[in-house]
Amino acid sequence: MSRPHFVLQLIEGDAVAKIESTKKSVKPARKLVPVKVQIGEAREVVFTGDFSGWAKDKVRLAKSGNGEWSGAIELAPGEYQYRLIVDGEWRDNPAADARVPNTFGTSNCVLKVS
Repeated sequence: MSRPHFVLQLIEGDAVAKIESTKKSVKPARKLVPVKVQIGEAREVVFTGDFSGWAKDKVRLAKSGNGEWSGAIELAPGEYQYRLIVDGEWRDNPAADARVPNTFGTSNCVLKVS
């Protein structure tokens, strides 16, 4: 365990103690987040968003049967915007809990990871 150390500063003749932490910042742990969407008939479904730089080929979902597509992605806790690309067409997830407007006049779905 690291300890903070003291630095003495002089500000206009007055002594001021300033505590500087020597702790390193720790990145939040990433976790595997399951993704399931009900799309119906499709040849390809891609899950993309701000977590992947909106790449059109990073997170391909697999057909699970009965029109369901699924996959998983590692994400740190936070809030992410995403969309689906179904057979080359941008689409929303009809089951998304929340949406926000985007600059294209449509909306992005919101995924919250806790």
